[in-house]
Amino acid sequence: NWCFPPGRRVQSSKLGPTPPRLLTEEEFQLQGEVETQKALAELRSFCQSPEFSAWTTVSRIQSPKRFADFVGGACHVTPNEVSAHEREFGLESLSIDEELFEEDDDDDDEEEENISDSSGG
Repeated sequence: NWCFPPGRRVQSSKLGPTPPRLLTEEEFQLQGEVETQKALAELRSFCQSPEFSAWTTVSRIQSPKRFADFVGGACHVTPNEVSAHEREFGLESLSIDEELFEEDDDDDDEEEENISDSSGG
């Protein structure tokens, strides 16, 4: 208390908490992968516990074999699902987005040239 004058403490509490630092895209991807693997491990653990009603769950899901494989340690997505996700959200979609933006940039350049030609003549 003797280090900080009373007015200083009041001022800092009025400012509120500092906003959290935003993640980079790489940090976001890594955090998503880490948290997903952690949650999947917790889900597998719960599904193998005595409190879990396997018969009730199996009777309600569409793919009991796939669920049993997952609980046994298999991947939670199929290769076809991975391919579909990559097509929709992967690098292929990023390159398509970049091409669209490049085309827009080219159109803007042409418009600027047309404006400068018409104003000079």
